[in-house]
Amino acid sequence: MNDKSATPASKMLDRVLVLEMVRVTEAAAIAASKLVGRGDEKAADHAAVEAMRKAFDQLYMDGTVVIGEGERDEAPMLYIGEKVGGAPGRGPRIDIALDPLEGTTITAKAGPNALAVLAAAEEGCLLNAPDVYMDKLAVGPGYPEGIISLDRSVRENVEAVAAAKGVKPNEIIVCVLDRPRHAELIGELRAMGCGIQLIPDGDVAGVIAVTNPDTTVDLYMGSGGAPEGVLAAAALRCVGGQFNGRLLFRNDDERARARKWGIEDLNRIYKLEDLAKGDCIFAATGVTDGSLLQGVKRLKGGRMTTESVVMRASSGTVRWVRGEHRGEG
Repeated sequence: MNDKSATPASKMLDRVLVLEMVRVTEAAAIAASKLVGRGDEKAADHAAVEAMRKAFDQLYMDGTVVIGEGERDEAPMLYIGEKVGGAPGRGPRIDIALDPLEGTTITAKAGPNALAVLAAAEEGCLLNAPDVYMDKLAVGPGYPEGIISLDRSVRENVEAVAAAKGVKPNEIIVCVLDRPRHAELIGELRAMGCGIQLIPDGDVAGVIAVTNPDTTVDLYMGSGGAPEGVLAAAALRCVGGQFNGRLLFRNDDERARARKWGIEDLNRIYKLEDLAKGDCIFAATGVTDGSLLQGVKRLKGGRMTTESVVMRASSGTVRWVRGEHRGEG
């Protein structure tokens, strides 16, 4: 993990995070896995939140949650602004974006792609995104910069990626969150003959799918949570790809919330480094089986296995971590 070009701050990230952060997502995933298929979204989310909060206390850092479970009056722990880590005022100052259970409905129904997810960066390097919707557009690595844009039509984006890939537009596969609000988008894509991979939830995994050739997904399109957009952007910063995000507001309360977090240009198109800049790390552990990771497996004798991924932007390193755990879980 030596990085001769790293700044002193990124060396701090190197020392504090990377594999240490996997322990945090593992703890959340293991706790949530006890409730897979039990039909109780709130209980699964609570278990993951509580386990992640406890795991943070084991890390030597002075962390601040910049994207979390909501504002302080909405969430008992891991709320925006909460201090985490075992060395407040002493350890390196790190910003944290997290989703202890990305896919609560998925977990309750034992569906695919539920994850425990977090991103960490030097202080001030993660966008403090309000909890509103974000229009998202993503493509994997290997394409010319600027090949996609939310200022262009669905057809224009598909045709640009198809031309660069050397295929016809009807050979492009697009991942879309399966929601009624995407009916028009799905109709446009099908009119072009595109393949559509509809996912029930978990758009962090959906965005990351564009970076993995095994998924055959070329593009991600559609709206989802803005906090999840920051998490996905942190992952793309580590492995490559392009991302556009634009905040969507349904009412004046949501606009006011954005301004509270210092966002003045409400129509801005955010790219990767607008959402996650500097050195950053992304970590995820599977709760249920999915395109990115296998879920927690509970075996005889109290043993459990987990599968995780941890990525670092400054080095482009991606590590796949398979863990075996003993005990209560």
